[in-house]
Amino acid sequence: MTELQMSLLAAGGVFIVGVFTYNKWQEYKAKKSVERAFSSDHDDVLMKAPAEGRHEPTLDGTAGGDRAEPVLDEPVVKGTDPEASPSELATSLVDPLIDVLVPLELEAAVRGDKVLPVLQKLRHVGNKPIHYIGLAVSGDWEPIQHGSVYTKLQAGVQMASRSTALNELEYSELVTRLRTVADEIGAEPEIPDMIDVMGEARNLHRFVANHDAQLGINLHTNGAPWAISTLIGALEKQGFDVRPDGRYVMPDGEGGSLFTLSTNVTLAEETTPRLTLLMDVPCVAPVRDGFNAMVACAKALVARLDATIVDDSGQPLSDEALAEINGQVQAFYDEMAEADIPAGSTRALRLFS
Repeated sequence: MTELQMSLLAAGGVFIVGVFTYNKWQEYKAKKSVERAFSSDHDDVLMKAPAEGRHEPTLDGTAGGDRAEPVLDEPVVKGTDPEASPSELATSLVDPLIDVLVPLELEAAVRGDKVLPVLQKLRHVGNKPIHYIGLAVSGDWEPIQHGSVYTKLQAGVQMASRSTALNELEYSELVTRLRTVADEIGAEPEIPDMIDVMGEARNLHRFVANHDAQLGINLHTNGAPWAISTLIGALEKQGFDVRPDGRYVMPDGEGGSLFTLSTNVTLAEETTPRLTLLMDVPCVAPVRDGFNAMVACAKALVARLDATIVDDSGQPLSDEALAEINGQVQAFYDEMAEADIPAGSTRALRLFS
């Protein structure tokens, strides 16, 4: 995580997070050129609101004829709707707001079966994922799949992650390797200008860094430290999923998580006097009401474990302080939505996961 994290502090708690202003982000979006939008007569599905939730995408039905049910070979993207259309799935994979789009002009129409093995050779540059979509003969953009025929292809590399922005070395690697891939499938890539791409990547990473926030609530024992062995049972009864790697996760009911719990000690320790509930704010949709769910869980654990809700300095937190923090969380969500990257959306999950 970056240094910009949210925590509950003394004197009512301060929600620490820098916000990249809406106007600045609007300037960034305005720099997007028409050339980087999908060239199609259909509605620009990329600019529609992304589906909420944390489903894994599936592709149902067929494009025509009696061919077998298609296989989705593109990696799935968290946060997409399992009932989404192929065009909406394409949106989740190649998005002009967070990806560098590289059109691949084909010499002739190609089958997905032919190009998929070649495209598999280039899936990442650095830690930035690369996805591909195609314009099917049906007229819709979709994730490239077996059995379909495409007249155009589009590659997209994510411009930023939690750790870094796409840099010159990674972009040069992308260009070099993508030209090789394009030669193999009979295509010509239209490479965007590096200076423009680097500027957009830095702006996007600045937004990610300024919104990379976690919100924590601490529980401190009122008596002796808790035995880890007995904590496990209490946490399971509270609804936590105890993972094999030792993580404690509160499921959101849709395959994702609302918040996690840390014992603040190493696996070798047998007891702990303090627990911390932690919510990854940009990855939880407002509709999940993750903060209030975390507060409710903390209060239930207070009764179950004989504990007190405290801030990072060990001072008790009042209901008024928690309510104030909740208001600041809602303001944070509003600003993410204004930037067209709503918390918990496909875009947010790609940038902050």
